[in-house]
Formats: sequence, structure tokens, C-alpha cells
Amino acid sequence: MKCSGADCANEAGSLKCPVCLKHGIESAYCSQTCFKRNWALHKATHPSEDGETYDPFPKQAYTGEIRAVYPLAPRPEIKESIAKPDYADTGFPKSEVEEQRSHIRVLDADTIAKMRAVSALAREITDIGGRAVKPGVTTEEIDRIVHAACMERGCYPSPLNYYNFPRSCCTSVNEVICHGIPDKRPLEDGDIINLDITVYKDGVHSDMNHTYYVGDKARANPDAIRLIEGTRQALDAAIALVKPGALFRSFGDEIEKVAKKFGLSVVRSYTGHGIHELFHAAPNIPHYANNKAAGICKPGMCFTIEPMLNLGTYRDKSWPDNWTAVTADGKWSAQFEHTLLVTEDGCEVLTARNKRSPGGPLPVPKKLLA
Repeated sequence: MKCSGADCANEAGSLKCPVCLKHGIESAYCSQTCFKRNWALHKATHPSEDGETYDPFPKQAYTGEIRAVYPLAPRPEIKESIAKPDYADTGFPKSEVEEQRSHIRVLDADTIAKMRAVSALAREITDIGGRAVKPGVTTEEIDRIVHAACMERGCYPSPLNYYNFPRSCCTSVNEVICHGIPDKRPLEDGDIINLDITVYKDGVHSDMNHTYYVGDKARANPDAIRLIEGTRQALDAAIALVKPGALFRSFGDEIEKVAKKFGLSVVRSYTGHGIHELFHAAPNIPHYANNKAAGICKPGMCFTIEPMLNLGTYRDKSWPDNWTAVTADGKWSAQFEHTLLVTEDGCEVLTARNKRSPGGPLPVPKKLLA
């Protein structure tokens, strides 16, 4: 058994958490030092004595209205028949770390076929999660639905235990930019939510995300419409540039142009990335203008573009869980992402929407444009 420390890859020793023992939860640590170091994060997984939810970060200076709502559900189980990436048990993506970050893979025909197949599953599972988005549903329940859909299709949910991420997908609500951890907060009419879903099957990953309106209040909110549709259009504009010879740095110029049209800012801390046998690989794809990304597109390259646009400042802050990124001013953020394959004359959007996909675009009144 591996140590339960979130930042530890050692084998567990005989030290067990007394609270977990009381509740029949399996956990063990390699040392007292490791246990103490991880206590703040570990205790958030304990069931509350009175069954009530709580904020695990009461001293956190939250930038907006969203709060963490714990305890988290136990880590979901993976079917034994499902192939796992190398970090599934240890939390450490060894093959990804060992890859030379300047090396951009050109995929062979067999790998491209696998990417098409797993991307179709990523789209299918994202659509299942998207249909569950409605007022009153917790992000934890959406994660449960996404995880079950992965198990039914023989996929590993790539976020699970990637650098110890505790859930099967990311759910980012309102001012949360990305990497939100699904918890017990119910969605409210008027919220927006991004579902970031990546799946792994047959040795390859596919990554996509989508921002949804929650309820009629959100669909009638001019700022929500300006933010979501502006972000959607920014991604579409960048994708239109993808073809052999296109500069990786050019996509950010186009995204920034659309962002300014909608009066939005572009997050700089997070990028698109190569994807194939590795969850994250070269190239890095910045989303802002005048970036210094090196390299050009070649047929057979596979990567994501995933702009995050904000109503206010582009600057971000992080919660103490070391995952949740939020806007520095508490204003809302939206994101869209596709996995793309560079072809001989353009690109193929491997995770493209279909006629049955929920969360389609809304019209944008001209008065909302800058």
C-alpha cells in the first residue's frame, strides 16, 4: 500500500490516522513527519461528526463568492480491467517528467487512430456531464456521473491522482478559472460552470472542456453571455489558424483580439499543451498576445488550445488545496478546450461538438460588444 500523503510516493508504514480508523476509512502513512505535513489536506476528507458540510479553509481570503464545501467524497474506485496511466497509483507522472519538454511528437497512423477513438469518448463523457448541469446538483454528483461514464466505457479518468488530484474531473464555478475540485456545493440558478474532462484508453489521453450556463438566470445574464460566448469564439478563431506552418505563438494573438472585442482579459498562467501518450507534453500553447512560444505546426502533431477569459483582471490566485485557481478580483471566468490534430491542409477537431451535444452557443447582442 502506498503512503496516503498527497505529496508522497513512499510505501506506507504502520502509522494510521485514528479518525480514519474510527470511520472505517483506509489510510496509512510512511512516517509521523509525512502525516503531520499532510494533515491540513487529509483532515478535509474526514466525515464531519454531525454530518454537516464545512469550509476547510476558514482563514482563506476568498476573492469571490465561491467557497470550498467539504468533506470530499472518498476517492472513486477504478475497475481492475481498466488500463491506468503511470501516475494512477503513485500520483507522479514519471514518463511525462522524463520526456524532453522541447520534443514535439509527430504521431504515426496507429496513434492517430487511437486519438480519434479516445477523443470521441471524451466528447461523449463530457456531454453526459453537461446534461447533469442544473440548479441543485452538486459538483461532486457531476464528478460521480462522469466517473461512472468512464468506467462504463473502459476509460481511466486522467485527472484522478495526477499529482494527487482527488477527483475524476475538474469543475470550475463562476470566479474559479480552472482545476476546481468537485465538492458538496450545489449549483445555483445563475451560476456558470466549466467541466474539464480528460480520458485515457488504449495508451493515449484526450482532453477537452466546456463552460455551461446553469439555469435560466445565467442564460439571461448579459455578462455571462458576453463571457461564455466571447471565450467560445476566441477558441474557434484560434482553431481556424491551425494548419501546417502556423506559428504556435500566433494563436494567442487571435485569442486576444477576440477577447478585446468582448471586453475580456486573457489568463496567462495556464496554457494549451501537447497530448497523446502523455497527458501534458510539448508544445506549450500560450493564449495571450505577443507571447514567445517557439515552433510551428506540422502534420501529425496533436495538442490542445484552451483559452481562459475573465470579466476582470487576467491575474489569478490559488486556494490552499494547491489546485483551485481563481480570479484575483473575484470576477467570473470561462474556458473552452479542444484536442486538435494537425492535418496536411488544416486541422481536425478531435473533440468537436455533435448535434446532440448540450451547451450550444447563445446569440450575442451587439450592445454587449466593446
